[in-house]
Amino acid sequence: MFTGIIEEQGVITGISPSGDGVRLSVRAPLAVSDAARGDSISISGVCLTVTDQTPDGFTADVMRQTLDMSTLGALEVGSPVNVERALAAHARLGGHIVQGHVDGTGAVLEVRPGEQWRVLRISLPSELAPVVVDKGSITVQGVSLTVSAVSEPEAADHWFEISLIPETLEVTTLGALAAGDRVNLETDILARHVQRLLRFTAPGTTPAEEGGSR
Repeated sequence: MFTGIIEEQGVITGISPSGDGVRLSVRAPLAVSDAARGDSISISGVCLTVTDQTPDGFTADVMRQTLDMSTLGALEVGSPVNVERALAAHARLGGHIVQGHVDGTGAVLEVRPGEQWRVLRISLPSELAPVVVDKGSITVQGVSLTVSAVSEPEAADHWFEISLIPETLEVTTLGALAAGDRVNLETDILARHVQRLLRFTAPGTTPAEEGGSR
C-alpha cells in the first residue's frame, strides 16, 4: 500500500531478460536505506518486490503482464523513475490510498505551462472514465494528484486534466513530460469498489438482499 507521495527520483541502472519478463535494477538510495528482501517499492506507480539490493539500489522481477499493462516495458538504462516505499502503519496518509496496481496507461495530449503551475491533459481509456471525477484522486506515474477537469460522459474520446505545482514538477518525473508521452494510471480504489458493487445490485434491492443473508 502506498500514498502517491514520491520520496525520490530513482534511475534504471540495469535491464535483463528473465523468463517472459525482465529483471530491473534501480538506483534508489533512500528507498533501500531500510529495505529488505521481499519489501514492496513503487516504481512510477507499479508495485515491485525487492529480490536483491545494494547500498544504493535494488533489483526486482517484472512479469510480462505488468510490462504490457504499464510503461515499464519502455524503460531504458538511465530512465528516471518515481520511487516510493510502502506506507508504514503509523505514517500520515499524505496523498490517497494507492495500491501500485496500474489500471492502464494514458497519453499526454497537451501541456499548458503557466508562471508557476503546469496543466497536463491526459487521455483516459474509456473503461476507466466512469471512475474518474472532477476534484477526485488519481495516480499518474505513481504520483497522487487531484483531477482538475474531466471530459463529459458523452465525449467520443475521454481525458482528464491535472494541475501540477512547482514542488511536484521538481521532485517527480512529471515535470519532464511532453505531449505524446505515455503514463501509468491508477484510479481511486474506493470508486472502483463502488462501481463493482453497483454491477451486482439489481434495481430496488440491496447487495445483502441479493445474497440472501445479512
